[in-house]
Amino acid sequence: MATPLDGIDERLAAWLTAQPLFFVATAPRADDQLINLSPKGLAGTFAVVDEHTVAYLDLTGSGVETIAHLRENGRIVLMFCAFEGRPTIVRLHGRGRAVLPGEAEFDGLVGLFSEHPGVRSVVVIDVTRASESCGYAVPLMTMDADRDVLDLSAAKKGPEKLAAYRAEKNARSIDGLPGLPPPA
Repeated sequence: MATPLDGIDERLAAWLTAQPLFFVATAPRADDQLINLSPKGLAGTFAVVDEHTVAYLDLTGSGVETIAHLRENGRIVLMFCAFEGRPTIVRLHGRGRAVLPGEAEFDGLVGLFSEHPGVRSVVVIDVTRASESCGYAVPLMTMDADRDVLDLSAAKKGPEKLAAYRAEKNARSIDGLPGLPPPA
């Protein structure tokens, strides 16, 4: 059984930010629509804001499920697994929102992260439940390196082609929910 935590203390914040990979899950309201689970990584793209708030840098991708689901209902859970050291799984449940470039708080939030081309939002999660459980079945694995493919692809496209790509690929989720708003 998972052990509920009062919040994210300094020890847990250090552990969370040291993990090279975490998973994000969201779901739409409708039973006939698809649940989404996305792996996230790249050093410097996750931050603990305070004991009840975390954020991650959302980079341009081929889908927009997380943003669409957050716009619809805000429900989100992040899961971190220890692939080395003590076997641990931490889940952060909460309410999330995507803060887009041009919105008032975006500049302050994006400064929490290392620079990456292709930033489409910062996802902020107000953590309503944090829990820790054993990770006895999680394999021991080593981190060789971050993949640079997403950054290279975004840099090659440049701002104008990225905007066009997002307008084409990120306007709606695979279930037809609204994703990113049209460019202004």
